[in-house]
Amino acid sequence: MSLLQRVSDQFSHIVRSIRRSAIYAGYPVIFHIIRWLVICSIIGMLVGTASAAFLSSLQWVTDYRDAHRWIIALLPLAGLIIGLMYHYWGSTVEAGNNLILDTIHEPGEIIPLRMAPLVFVGTVVTHLFGGSAGREGTAIQMAGSIADQFTRLFRFSSADRRILLIAGISAGFGSVFGTPLAGAIFGLEVYLIGRLRYDAILPAFAAAMIADYVTRIWGVGHTHYHISLVPPLTPLYLLYTIAAGMAFGWCAIAFSSLTHGIGAFFKKHISYPPLRPVIGGVLVAAAVFAVGTTKYIGLGIPTIVSSFDAQLPPYDFLLKILFTAVTLGATFKGGEVTPLFFIGATLGNALSYIIPMPVGLLAGMGFVAVFAGAANTPLACSMMAIELFGAECGIYVALASVTAYLISGHKGIYGSQRIGQAKHSTHADDEGKKLTHL
Repeated sequence: MSLLQRVSDQFSHIVRSIRRSAIYAGYPVIFHIIRWLVICSIIGMLVGTASAAFLSSLQWVTDYRDAHRWIIALLPLAGLIIGLMYHYWGSTVEAGNNLILDTIHEPGEIIPLRMAPLVFVGTVVTHLFGGSAGREGTAIQMAGSIADQFTRLFRFSSADRRILLIAGISAGFGSVFGTPLAGAIFGLEVYLIGRLRYDAILPAFAAAMIADYVTRIWGVGHTHYHISLVPPLTPLYLLYTIAAGMAFGWCAIAFSSLTHGIGAFFKKHISYPPLRPVIGGVLVAAAVFAVGTTKYIGLGIPTIVSSFDAQLPPYDFLLKILFTAVTLGATFKGGEVTPLFFIGATLGNALSYIIPMPVGLLAGMGFVAVFAGAANTPLACSMMAIELFGAECGIYVALASVTAYLISGHKGIYGSQRIGQAKHSTHADDEGKKLTHL
């Protein structure tokens, strides 16, 4: 009998003994809390450590790429490596975030643990050679695959397994961005549009907070943003915020539709999967040298920070959409969220040319609102803004996020999201369905 099997049997025996005890009969909620706190502490420590290693690696490869820009010419070769890696070893986990969401909806086979190292390496390689991608997808996939291993160890039921995966998503998201409250809400909100799963609220918050704490213990910091001026809310500013939110919602639709459209085009016309990122790498690398700047590849953190204080070219968000859509559509690895932060912040910055509101406030609103529209997570995005920018902007960012969420309709970056409750009555027939894309 393996060590893992012995541990699983011993744990199951302890659980059965506790449930037969008189103390459990009198205070079952206490044992419920203790059980999930213990499990989420383990998950939080593992995921927080993984996020710290991932963030440190991303920083190193970004610095190296910026110091050796010639390496971008090798992006097609990097694409071939990633394509071959997933073709031969990662075909069962290539769906990424959508695999985790599908497993929450319909629990099946345990998510293979190899998802974690594959997406870690794939994302680091993507960033090293100049792809335009994010980090949330990697964090969620690492966390989800790590968390799901406890399903077999603790012999979880399907209901408990769903909670476990939600806790894993929360831990990954919260630790990679340094926003544990937003991470917890994101895990509760992302898999089912319009509904939250409140029986997962303790595991989600516990896992996110512990993972974030562990990431910080490892000495990994996060980017700080500052909105220098938040004016008092007036009826006119209310209208301006709604107008901006509508623009952010339309931008979310454009990003989601273009990314999925390019992905479908590559899949239709390039039958051999490893060649898709090769062609995508050629296009992205050629575009980088054509525009003469690297601001539209990688995470783009310097540009995001600048968008809060300085007037930027109004086309920045459009170019970032194109670079990211080709990178991810060609099956390079990484997330969509940090590029969405870039797109939203620079779009908000561009809107300051025509909307008479502080540029930093518009950038902050766009930072979270485009993400809210694309991921269908307005509550998590509103909380994220409060954690990152401070509570003063809360009314503005929440209104912009909700508006973008409504405008984007039942479309988004995660195709395996399901509609628990329609956003409004005109789409009530869509309940229970997966998302659609233009």
